[in-house]
Amino acid sequence: MRIFITGATGFVGSAVVRELLTHGHNVLGLARSEASAAALERAGAGVLRGSLADLDSLKRGVSEADGVIHCAFDHDFSNFAASARAEQAALEALGAAIVGSDRPIVITGGTIGLAPGRLLTEDDVGSSSLPRKAQEIALALAARGVRASVIRLSPSVHGDGDRGMVPSLIQSAREKGFVTYVGAGENRWSAVHRLDAARLYRLALEKGIAGARYHAVDDEGVPIRAVAEVIGRRLGVPAVSKSPEEAASILGFIGHVLAMDGPASNALTRERLGWAPTERGLLEDLEKGTYFDA
Repeated sequence: MRIFITGATGFVGSAVVRELLTHGHNVLGLARSEASAAALERAGAGVLRGSLADLDSLKRGVSEADGVIHCAFDHDFSNFAASARAEQAALEALGAAIVGSDRPIVITGGTIGLAPGRLLTEDDVGSSSLPRKAQEIALALAARGVRASVIRLSPSVHGDGDRGMVPSLIQSAREKGFVTYVGAGENRWSAVHRLDAARLYRLALEKGIAGARYHAVDDEGVPIRAVAEVIGRRLGVPAVSKSPEEAASILGFIGHVLAMDGPASNALTRERLGWAPTERGLLEDLEKGTYFDA
């Protein structure tokens, strides 16, 4: 199939591009810069110049493809609500362009905040206080007959080149001289390696069903204090408990997420798609990966 992918040069999207190409698909990647276009060409993918804000380019990409994967999101944690609004407009444009066809679309959501304090399963719809609407839009498309499914990413998608939550904790620890966790640090995040996540996107595209929710989860729930202690040990700084308000003051939006308890299961994803994570878990990746390279 010829697959149109947004976020094709991002941390997750670039791995998805390679996964798709390796398994015989053609890829058309959205690129908003010369550097992104060059990266796609080096990978062997086609290039469509545009951005999430350029809705005409999104519609053009859908028109040229047999399926769509949406991975793009502006991870400006200082203005997360604005990023969520921009993504919603882009998803609505993608959805309008694909309605009426039998082409699959795989939309990226998240697990965190959907079922606080208990294990989230794929059959849980959940309700999050975070402003992203990816899951709701995917379900609305499925109700209109589109083969739309959602991959709910763990709050930590890790691996070499990670620029997300964990690197933000590391950077804060370097600047402040301590690494932050909230309360007793017993709240949990699910986690997945980017290469395992990439395989899941391909399987969801090839085999996913309308309205399904799949979990990009390997570690079901890593205690945040355990993450903080690894970071502290590697940097030679203490792991320090803070209140939710103090964590938000230190880390901004990430401090708010740091206080969330969000374990998630992958059992139904494994069963329904035959997906099996094979890469390192989060704590092992922190110990053996490149997170602390200068």
